[in-house]
Amino acid sequence: MKTTKKYREIITGIDFSSQKNEREEYESCEFVNCSFTDVSNLNFVNCLFRNCNMSNMKVNNTKLQEITFVECKLLGINFSRARDFAFEIHCKNCNLDYVSFDSKKMNRSSFENCKMHNINFSQADLSKVQFTECDFYESVFNNTNLSGVDFTRSRHFSIDPTMNNVKKARFLVQDLPGLLDKFDLIIE
Repeated sequence: MKTTKKYREIITGIDFSSQKNEREEYESCEFVNCSFTDVSNLNFVNCLFRNCNMSNMKVNNTKLQEITFVECKLLGINFSRARDFAFEIHCKNCNLDYVSFDSKKMNRSSFENCKMHNINFSQADLSKVQFTECDFYESVFNNTNLSGVDFTRSRHFSIDPTMNNVKKARFLVQDLPGLLDKFDLIIE
């Protein structure tokens, strides 16, 4: 995850939820301690969000290309409504509870040390996504492409291999119960 880039503009401490946004595009910007509620129809390219509160933010028709979130609250966002073209996000130390990535192609994205409870990954393409130290408690994987995903450093997932593409995905032997939940087996 790259966070050492130089950004052309640093925006600090702005509450975008209480002021009208005058711009349509942000490129090479760093946002620090900002709050957002609606970024619909805006374009974000090569931006860093650090310590921002974006809970329940609307992203209808939003372009999110090469975006990094560090220590942000991203609760309840429906990323399925963001533009598909060039969608790429990287999250580190973020809370993404109740987020939806339904039908999202996100194979260039990465997640490190993130809380990801109750996320909807139904029909998403997660092939090649990097998950490191992530907690997937109660997250939904349904008809999801997980080919090549490494789950060896993540926990609390329940994935039905008959309903998802898990070809070449990596799991630890102690995580077998998370793959066999459907069969109601007792594994000792």
